[in-house]
Amino acid sequence: MKIRKAYGHELPLLSELCLRSKAYWKYDHAFIEACREELTLTPENLADDYVMVAEDEGRAAGVVHLVLEGTTAELDKLFVDPKWIGKGVGRQLFSWALETARAKGATLMNVVADPGAAPFYERMGFKQFATVPSGSIPGRTLPHMRLQLD
Repeated sequence: MKIRKAYGHELPLLSELCLRSKAYWKYDHAFIEACREELTLTPENLADDYVMVAEDEGRAAGVVHLVLEGTTAELDKLFVDPKWIGKGVGRQLFSWALETARAKGATLMNVVADPGAAPFYERMGFKQFATVPSGSIPGRTLPHMRLQLD
């Protein structure tokens, strides 16, 4: 498994990977479609942030989107293709994000987690500090989690 930069031509494929990964938590089709805009990677993400792919034998197994603002890192997306969940891909992508955030001077990392993914982030050391409204589903709230990097 190697971690590499995403390419512009891959954005539709990687966005679909995000949606498949979200569907792993047994959400119905309408729910997943409501999340489409929020989970779509854009050329602006490539230009302004870090978008990396976990690749195995030429195929995308996962994707991470890291946003850095000053000393704060936002783990905007971390999605693993369902056939790779539980095989260490998420941990590898998270490790890359953690190392990069620290190297760039971040002292704090935040993530808005799907409730199903919150235990993964807890294992990575995050602690929930708040809830925030979903950007896709009115009335739904999500765990807002934080990891101190210093």
